Amino acid sequence: MGTDRPLRADAARNRARVLEVAYDLFAEQGLAVPIDEIARRAGVGPGTVYRHFPTKESLFEAVISDRVRSIVDNARALLAADPTTAIFEFVRETVRSGSVDHGMVEALGGYGIDIDAAAPGAEAAFLSVLADLIAAGQRAGTVRTDVGVAEVKALLTMCKASQGHGEGVADRLASVILDGLRAQARQPE
Repeated sequence: MGTDRPLRADAARNRARVLEVAYDLFAEQGLAVPIDEIARRAGVGPGTVYRHFPTKESLFEAVISDRVRSIVDNARALLAADPTTAIFEFVRETVRSGSVDHGMVEALGGYGIDIDAAAPGAEAAFLSVLADLIAAGQRAGTVRTDVGVAEVKALLTMCKASQGHGEGVADRLASVILDGLRAQARQPE
C-alpha cells in the first residue's frame, strides 16, 4: 500500500476536525495542551490523532500548513471571483479573523518553534498570493501603485493589536486600511 492513497471520507473528516481543534487549543492554551485533550474535543480517540500525526511536532506542522493553505486558497478564490476587489476582501477578512484569532503562530514562536522550519514554504506561499492580490488590484487601477507586499503585510501584522479593543474595532480598522489602499487622485500635501 502506498502512502499517497487518499483518505476515506470519515478519516479525512476526522483529520480536518483534529486540525481545527488543535489550532484553537494551541492558540488558546499554548503548545502544552495534551494530545488527549485535542482528541476529546475533536470527538475522536487519541489513537486517531496519533494515526494522522505520530508526534506533537507533526501536528504543529500540519496545523500551520493547513492554516496557510486555507488562507492562500481563499485568496486565490477571491482573485478568481473579482481581481479588482480581491485585495480589499482579503484584507477585510484577514483583519476580522486576526481580531479574534488568539495567535497560534505567536504561541508557536513563543515556544521556540521556527514557523519556516515547521511549515517550509508557508511564508513564501502567503507572500506570493499577497503579491498577486496587490498586482491584480494595481492592474485594475483600484489599488495604489506605491504600496507593495511589505506595506500590506506590516499593516496586517499590526492589526493583531486590535484584539481585545472592543466590538467593531476590527471592522473600523479594516475600513481605514482599505481606504488607504485604494487608488485615488492624490491631494497636494
